[in-house]
Amino acid sequence: MLEKMFKLKAHGTTVRTEIVAGLTTFLTMAYILFANPDIMGAAGMDASAVFVATAVAAAIGCFIMGLWANFPAGLAPGMGLNAFFAFAVVGGMGYTWEQALAAVFVSGIVFFLLSAFKIREWIITSIPSSLRHGITVGIGLFLTIIALKNAGIVVAFGPTIIKMGDFTQVGPILAGFGLLLIIALDSKKVPGAVLISILAVSVIAAILGMTHFSGLVSTPPSMSELVMAMDFSRVLEVGMISVILAFVFVDLFDTSGTLMATASKAGLTDENGKFDNMGRAMVSDSAATTIGAALGVSSVTTYVESGAGIAAGGRTGLTSVVIGILFLIAMFFSPLLSFVPAYATAPALMFVGLLMTSDMSNIHWDDMTEAAPAWIAAIGMPLFFSISHGIGMGFVAYTAIKIMSGKFSDIKPAVAIVAVLYIIGLATKTLS
Repeated sequence: MLEKMFKLKAHGTTVRTEIVAGLTTFLTMAYILFANPDIMGAAGMDASAVFVATAVAAAIGCFIMGLWANFPAGLAPGMGLNAFFAFAVVGGMGYTWEQALAAVFVSGIVFFLLSAFKIREWIITSIPSSLRHGITVGIGLFLTIIALKNAGIVVAFGPTIIKMGDFTQVGPILAGFGLLLIIALDSKKVPGAVLISILAVSVIAAILGMTHFSGLVSTPPSMSELVMAMDFSRVLEVGMISVILAFVFVDLFDTSGTLMATASKAGLTDENGKFDNMGRAMVSDSAATTIGAALGVSSVTTYVESGAGIAAGGRTGLTSVVIGILFLIAMFFSPLLSFVPAYATAPALMFVGLLMTSDMSNIHWDDMTEAAPAWIAAIGMPLFFSISHGIGMGFVAYTAIKIMSGKFSDIKPAVAIVAVLYIIGLATKTLS
């Protein structure tokens, strides 16, 4: 049955590999179960209800992606988008969280239409090869800096922005050990190298008293107060329309780039960056946002952490289904999830960053009009701490450089349109 549904042999994978990949991706994403309630709680929402809604929305998104698109990606409420929801829309603009959920719902509908009519696919497949590889590299660098920050290997420092963390602390040392362990195991072709590293670091941390087992099972609280709580009374206001556009723009750049990069690293794309069921993957992603809003969470998006499961061998939607099942199980085993510290999952993200950064060799360095925009997109993501801004700046740079170089025929309409939309977003401050 699984072979018929997911075409495992055609993708060169097995049920065991897909399960390991799903578990690996889940462990790198599980932090959202604790981060999202904290952030959404700042908007006045009940944190315990958000915890359950986050798990359910993530599970449904993963099931749609796995069963409909047969793509090995994990979905959950997006970091950054939830902060924009809580601190900008509710905290800064004065909307209620119910009204903000309505904005997310409408943005999901718009995003769904862009995906269903293949406008989003048209935009992605129109991206030049070098810029596409630059985006992959940028996401790898972005993942790396997030992982380094989570592990305490780099910390904030005013005069230089960041600096090396305190290596007298156990966290950074264990994170560094975890990365070296993954690389060593991967070089020996050991299956599940990433998962083994996560579990090994967690066990060592427990032995050292850095993490604790605080129970196994807890009863999930009710999420009924969040379900269908959307308030559409102000959805046609100018301010709310700008909020909707912000969700659409950010989701367009973030998830499109993530899908493209993860598919590339999974070896699922052709020379034009397309992959089987690309349209379905995009529709799945946009549908998950709409469903998530109805359940009471901010935009559900495809996670860059999906690369961890792909690195562990995930190639089909069975990986996504496993992730979804684990999110549902997590509602009952939340104390156990806290056993895995951030510095245990950080090495997995570093390793994925390493793999994605290798795409730098595919950039056309002999043509600076191609290489420079790719470089701008790549360094923009970690330095701006935003996938969307990195991609947007890359598009703008590509269009401007080609015009200034007189190479007008190289500019595809979709690239120019996205560049203009990005500039409009910046000018009207609808991009966060």
